[in-house]
Amino acid sequence: MGEFLLEMREISKAFPGVQALKGVNFSVRKGEIVCLLGENGAGKSTLMKILTGVHQADAGTILFEGKAVQFGNTREAIELGISIVFQEFNLCPNLSAMENLFLGHELRNRWGLMSYPRMREKAKAAFGNLRTVIDPEALVKDLGVAQQQMIEVAKALSHRTKILIMDEPTSALADKEIHNLFDLMRELKGRGISIVFISHKLNEVLEITDRVICLRDGQNSGEIETKSATEDRLVAMMVGRELDRLYTHRKTKPTAEAVLSIRDFSGPPMIDRVSFQLHKGEIAGLAGLIGAGRTEVARLLMGAERKTAGTIQIDGREVDIRHPAHAVACGMVYASEDRKRFGLVLPMTVRENTTMSAQRKILNRLGLISSRKENALTDSYVSALRMKVSDREQVTRNLSGGNQQKVVLAKCLAVKPKVLILDEPTRGIDVGAKAEIHKIIAGLADEGMAILVISSELPEILHLCDRVLVMHQGRLTADLPREQATEATIMKAAVS
Repeated sequence: MGEFLLEMREISKAFPGVQALKGVNFSVRKGEIVCLLGENGAGKSTLMKILTGVHQADAGTILFEGKAVQFGNTREAIELGISIVFQEFNLCPNLSAMENLFLGHELRNRWGLMSYPRMREKAKAAFGNLRTVIDPEALVKDLGVAQQQMIEVAKALSHRTKILIMDEPTSALADKEIHNLFDLMRELKGRGISIVFISHKLNEVLEITDRVICLRDGQNSGEIETKSATEDRLVAMMVGRELDRLYTHRKTKPTAEAVLSIRDFSGPPMIDRVSFQLHKGEIAGLAGLIGAGRTEVARLLMGAERKTAGTIQIDGREVDIRHPAHAVACGMVYASEDRKRFGLVLPMTVRENTTMSAQRKILNRLGLISSRKENALTDSYVSALRMKVSDREQVTRNLSGGNQQKVVLAKCLAVKPKVLILDEPTRGIDVGAKAEIHKIIAGLADEGMAILVISSELPEILHLCDRVLVMHQGRLTADLPREQATEATIMKAAVS
């Protein structure tokens, strides 16, 4: 395909107590889509942060267009033509979509004032090029996750980009948005723009990339042309072994005992007469396109939004849940799709995050927190969920995505819930951690817990769940037992 546009040779980087990268080699040709693959903690983010000027390498060389370069900051990388869309958004929530798009390089009129008409026009065109409809004047905090993702992509492309790094760009997108994004990536490739694609979704890697470079434990663990790759081969490169099964099948079947029943459930912004039951020992999947109302149902159930009609029963007893604390007291907990924003307090330790929801369980006779009880509770979940942490006092921010998700689960399980609602429980985590999370979910259901899994990944829904509920525009359009659920039947219900 020609000479390399970018070469990173023998890159090493150490942080206190951690050797993040050890002699890593990475390359990209002009107009090539390269996947940077690896488990969480493999060194992918560190390598890309070195490429974009966030960190400086301890050793190694970076060649860009055949010349040795070294970036002291992100602006130097951007000016040379290297842009990145991080998985964690870098947006100002109280500014509009167009203000975020032009932040730092605002368009001005001849008097030096910001030209809102020009920015509005160009923002509308930029979003249109991404095949997404976003009101340029809408505040970012009022937009969905998928729309915020598109603003980040538009920001990156607003520069004279030669290499675009996309870190888990599809994690918040539905199938239609993913299809549109891939079409855009192919267009950019046709225009000679190179793309570094970081994803844990192996089907996407096989569909959109030309070449795969894999890291494991901070070192190169393999490289392969995508046309010669298979999912099994990629998994082996990532984890150093074959995974017998990516999805865990249930050992027991759910009972007929209804733990959660909702009837004619309605509420803001668009939930309309939703009814279903969740049984003891059952994993039910809640599927649908982005904007169908899946998360909105969860928020109404938890009392984060007030329902306008309908009833909720837990263990046959009608409850009027007015706020999340009341929902927890009734035996129902919710793990948000955005674990870093709503599931964890990142500067706090594993211990503090795990026990914050169960303070009453760890009090001594004087009504004070018992360190002995708190430590024992934390250690029990660290062990049961097989968290990879140095100790219970490790700061949660420094954990991998999979281990952060385990801390979220520990916090939920610490209150001994009857109903567990998991919103995108494996978003942004690698294939090995995903298999572990699935085993944990299946194990909890085998113990009798009723679990509702909201997921945009149909293979996850189909392989993990006993039953599939499908939503479209705020209404429940299908309730499918596993035997009747296929990607075709789910998608048909999701669009009609």
